Amino acid sequence: MRIKPKRIYDPPARGDGVRVLVDRLWPRGLKKDDAKFDLWLKEIAPSTSLRKWFAHRPERWAEFKERYFRELDDNPQALAALRAARKRNKSLTLLYAAHDTECNHAVALADYLSAEMKRGTNNRTRRMAAYAYRTINSVPLAR
Repeated sequence: MRIKPKRIYDPPARGDGVRVLVDRLWPRGLKKDDAKFDLWLKEIAPSTSLRKWFAHRPERWAEFKERYFRELDDNPQALAALRAARKRNKSLTLLYAAHDTECNHAVALADYLSAEMKRGTNNRTRRMAAYAYRTINSVPLAR
């Protein structure tokens, strides 16, 4: 499984696989008709308070990741929806609008998912992912 973060303003590539927008806010200057994504998971983005606290300040990156990972741990439904989307393809592209390509929540989310794949997931999370997978596959993906 390949997980990669990518700016939503960059053109889609053949190897992107499932393209998931992981921003809570709609990207500035991008028309919805021009956006190329399969799923918009606002719920997986950091909370508004965490996003504002971080403010893309590199010196806060390590602390931001810790706080965001705790939020993700407390958000199994959004993670299950993302895992279900991931099962549809061998590649998952996490789309974001931030200018910083190294210190943003999509990079942190990719790290979280990669670590999760290495250690495995618990049974409750697997059941939720299976439910979300069935739910998502019964409805066409939003564009």
